[in-house]
Amino acid sequence: MNRFNDTFILIKIAILILKKVITLIQLSVIIPNYNGIRFLKTCFDSLNTQKGQTVLKEVIIVDNNSSDNSVEFMKKNYPQFILIENSDNLGFARAINQGIEVSSGEYVFVLNNDIELEKDCINNLLECIKQDSSIFAASAKMIQYYERGKIDDAGDEYTILGWTKRVGYGNPATKYNKSRNIFSACAGAAIYKKSILDKIGYFDENFFAYMEDVDIGYRARIHGFQNIYCPEAVVYHVGSGTSGSRYNDFKIKLAARNNIYVPYKNMPWPQLIINMPFLLMGYLIKYLFFLRKGHGDVYINGLKEGISSLNQVNKVKYKNENIKNYLKIEWLLIKNTFKFLFF
Repeated sequence: MNRFNDTFILIKIAILILKKVITLIQLSVIIPNYNGIRFLKTCFDSLNTQKGQTVLKEVIIVDNNSSDNSVEFMKKNYPQFILIENSDNLGFARAINQGIEVSSGEYVFVLNNDIELEKDCINNLLECIKQDSSIFAASAKMIQYYERGKIDDAGDEYTILGWTKRVGYGNPATKYNKSRNIFSACAGAAIYKKSILDKIGYFDENFFAYMEDVDIGYRARIHGFQNIYCPEAVVYHVGSGTSGSRYNDFKIKLAARNNIYVPYKNMPWPQLIINMPFLLMGYLIKYLFFLRKGHGDVYINGLKEGISSLNQVNKVKYKNENIKNYLKIEWLLIKNTFKFLFF
């Protein structure tokens, strides 16, 4: 009888400890992977060496049917990570959502597989996002992996022309050292507040890849939330680790299609009609740009696919209570366009 009581007490203690551990999990790291075995060790090891953390973290890897032994590598060398195996390539957006759906954290840290983190990156991101309850996302300072004197991305801005600008790209890495409000966080290395994700919805899986982070940042702004750039959180990014290059047919076509989706989805009809001349101008300029690079037909096909598939896109429902946010966004789109063109 005493042995039974002792066992029962031990089980109760174990349950209490488990509950305590679960409550400490504030951060979930989510990494989509597709044939990225050559990047994984650097990425995972930099996660394992994060310093000064006061929270426990779980790492969730979502593999999109890799054929390069990524899964075997992860199972053998990083069994402590949660691994989701897809039987098809479901895309970046769906992979992130799968990770969010099983995550335990109050915050989710979305990370590309071709990233190396500085040792205090996660702590600094957590400090940034906790500054204000209205902050939805915090974006890391991304530096080019092979040219560490150059910026890769210091926050994303969106314009009235339908263009997204990676702020600072190619500029000295010694710049962009001040935190600031940005239009959207780059999902290559960004932390999101899960409670707000539950309110505004997860990443739009219709995008598959590219621009899904601009879309969700836009949606957050419609609801009155803000996105910030956190310069103290530094990562090194290889870039185009999955698609293979900065300009390729796969990436150009998807980005063109998704450039149709973003304004259509997020702008109410009056705003969309007002901005249409500027959007058309932006599409024309982009077409001429890609035409010179030999990808003009690919870009046009992407636009056509976007227009023909608009019935698949769920527009953000307009609410009068958000009118101030729409006006703020419109002003920001105009301001960002001038900054893009003249600065």
